[in-house]
Order: sequence, then C-alpha cells, then structure tokens
Amino acid sequence: MAYTTHNTTRTEQAIDFAPLMMSMRGRVILPADPDFDEARKIYNGMIDRHPAAIAMCEDAADVIAAVNFARDAGVLVSVRSGGHSAPGLCLCDGGLVIDVSHLDGIRVDPDARTVRVGPGCTLGDMDHATHVFGLATPSGIFSSTGVGGISLGGGTGYLTRTFGLAIDNLLEADVVLANGAFVTCSKDRNQDLFWAIRGGGGNFGIVTSFVFRLHPVDMVYGGPMIWPMEDSTQILRWFKNFIAEAPDEVSGFLAYMTIPPAEPFPPEMFGRRAVAIIWCSILQGEDAAGVFAEIRNVLPTPVVDWAQPMPYPALQSMFDPMMPPGLQWYWKTELFEDLPDDAIAKETEFGNAMPIGLTSMHLYPINGAASRVPSDATAWPFRNATWNEVMVGVTDNPNEVETVKRWARDFWDGMHPYSTGGSYVNMMMQEGDEKVRASYGKNYERLAQIKRTYDPDNFFRMNQNIKPA
Repeated sequence: MAYTTHNTTRTEQAIDFAPLMMSMRGRVILPADPDFDEARKIYNGMIDRHPAAIAMCEDAADVIAAVNFARDAGVLVSVRSGGHSAPGLCLCDGGLVIDVSHLDGIRVDPDARTVRVGPGCTLGDMDHATHVFGLATPSGIFSSTGVGGISLGGGTGYLTRTFGLAIDNLLEADVVLANGAFVTCSKDRNQDLFWAIRGGGGNFGIVTSFVFRLHPVDMVYGGPMIWPMEDSTQILRWFKNFIAEAPDEVSGFLAYMTIPPAEPFPPEMFGRRAVAIIWCSILQGEDAAGVFAEIRNVLPTPVVDWAQPMPYPALQSMFDPMMPPGLQWYWKTELFEDLPDDAIAKETEFGNAMPIGLTSMHLYPINGAASRVPSDATAWPFRNATWNEVMVGVTDNPNEVETVKRWARDFWDGMHPYSTGGSYVNMMMQEGDEKVRASYGKNYERLAQIKRTYDPDNFFRMNQNIKPA
C-alpha cells in the first residue's frame, strides 16, 4: 500500500503555529517562551540547535496533529524521545521538534511475558516496570536512554549475547506515517514496515507504542573488573578468545576509561587510564560462582573488582551518575568480525593515548543469540559481526572538544582497515549518505524501496537518512 505526501519545506519564513496549538492537547513551546532554551536541550551538550517550535505530544492524536501540520505547512521535522542522539538528530534548526517524551505509559503482561511501552520511556522506566515480575528485555547500558531511539536503531546492550538485540525482541509497533495515517505493524500486519523499523531508525514514521518480548531476568552477576592500562593487551586478547566460546548466559563489554579521582575507587588509581570488563551474566548461584572463579584465576588481579550478584536494574543504571546530561560528546563507531593481533596492537596504542577524563572506548560483543538471527530477517545487516566498537570523545570542558574529537577520529582511522565497513547507526555522528549506505549493506536497497512506499517525499529525514528509491 502506498502512502502519499507533499514534498515542501519552509523553515526560513515565520510560521504560524496557532492551528497546531488548537489541535493538540499537549503544549507547543515557542522561542519566546521562558522555558524554550531549557526545552531545546538534549543529552549531548555539543549540540546547539534552535527549532521554530517544540510540540510536546501527550498522545498519538497529538503526534498525528503535529505530523499533519508540519507536512501541510512545509515545515522541517525532527523527532525526540529520550534526546540521546549523539549527532543531535532529534533537534532541527528552524523546524518543528515532535517531542514524544510524554508518551511514557507502560503495561506489563507477566503471563504473556510482554511489555507495551511508550517511546518516551527510558530504559530505567521499563526496567522498573518489568523487574517486579522478574523479567527484562535486552537494550542498552544506561538507564537514562530513551526506548524509542535505541530500539529503532537496533538496541545493543548487556543482554545482547543472551537474548539478541532490542529489535529481535520487538513484537509489534504502532506508527504514525508521513501522511498522518496510524498503522500497526508486526509479523502479521504491514510486514514490510515491521521489517524496516527493526534497525532502520526513524526513517519510516513515528512509533507511538512498542511491544517487546520479555525474558526471565531478575538478579544478574555483573559489574566491573578494572585493571591498569598496562594490562590492556593481555585483557583484550583473553576477552576476545573467551567471548567467542562463552555460553550465551555470560556477557559483558570491554572499556577503556580514566579512574575517577573519588571514592570508592582506590586512591593510587585516581586519574589513571585503565581497562575494564563490565560483566553481565544471568547465571545464578554456584553456576555463576564457578564461571567467575575461573575468570579470576586466569586474569591478573584487578585493582577494582565489583562483579557480584545484583538486580538487573542496578547494573543498567550503575554508570548514569558518571555521565550526566550536558557533557560534550563525539562518537565514532565500527563493526568487526575479528580482532587480529595487529588490531589489538592498535587498540592498545590508542588506549595509551586516550585523553585523561571522561573519554572512553567500549567494545561490545554482538555474537551469541544476536548472531543467530538471519542477516535479512531485520534491517540490521551485520549478523556476522562479533564486535561493535565505539570510540567516545567526552569532556565537560568545551575547550577540550577538538582534542577528544581528534583522538576518536584517529582511533577510528587506525581500526577501520579491520572492520566490516559498516557501523551501528545509533552510535554514528552525521557522516553522510555513503556511510549510511555502508551501515545497512545489502539491506539498503530494500530499505529504500520501503521508504518510497511509506515516506516517498522523505518527510522524516532528520535521522541517519535512507533516501526513497
């Protein structure tokens, strides 16, 4: 079924938002309003965009009204849920931000093991609602991340090896299309749209409700083990080999970091570069104790060892205080099938050159359950990849932005020859059409055809954009 729209954009002229205000239950925030500057802030403090208005949607009807208004008025649109978009694609200059952060309802069905969740919920909101039933769905490592953005781009996290990506557990979604139509997609309804939104980002419409499969996850054995950076080559080589053979129930990610100069970290490590593995295993009791006793026996003694049984939401929110909103962020990311010794040497080189402070590197394993999904089953194409790596230049000092950017770019340049050529779209900056195409690989042409069906005029283009075929 084809859905038609009209291809016009008007951002340079004054826009009369009165008709939108009258058609919405939620508030429309304008630049003259005293809270406008606060309302336009997002997680990445590096982004400073000035929309013409922010539509604070209260329900799906408001979303439909905002889409119809923007389309008919020829106004550029961006969509914001959690506001964690690294390149700030949830904000636009001179256009309308359709903000769905108030669509934050949650309903858990513990018998069916499903959760219906609004796009404005954070992962912490969802974890809180599902944890009381001893259930969880895989996604993310920060509880402040919005469900909407991370889910549409793929959704890697602590439970990826165990239960797959977020999109592998998506069962249904309600979507407002560019022509204002409201549709539901699933494996039985609008199957092409359902295929596309599982990894294709916000290219095809605005999701107003997700339904995810839940899994039995209550207590996990998780948390960080941290070593001095001098041990990084040994730790990375071991982790590479371990994760290739580890059972799906055991996961974690490797990180380069600077030890914060504060308790409870050991004073002798304050301000030093370090390598860490942040574990997450759903194994319980003696099974978990046995696996981690063996790990501790073969690795150097860590300077910090906080791996222990804990509630899953405690692990998901553990690092939130270290990364508050408003920091300056710059991301580079790549996917790898393998990390040969030469690549590990590069990792060590740039780990030792990492700017002291908040800058980091994360290496997420995406094998296990995620790798057993066929590459054409969802829009996410790189099911053969073992690693998703992100080099994150972060600082609270605007004067250091160029330094952290340069480190991330140089790091990426050094690692790119070993990569699949594609990247995880949720961790990309604005890097152009060629990089977007590479990140969808052989699935790109099918995505472009589906884009033509549901958004032929590219109304939804403030994203990692897939142009209509």
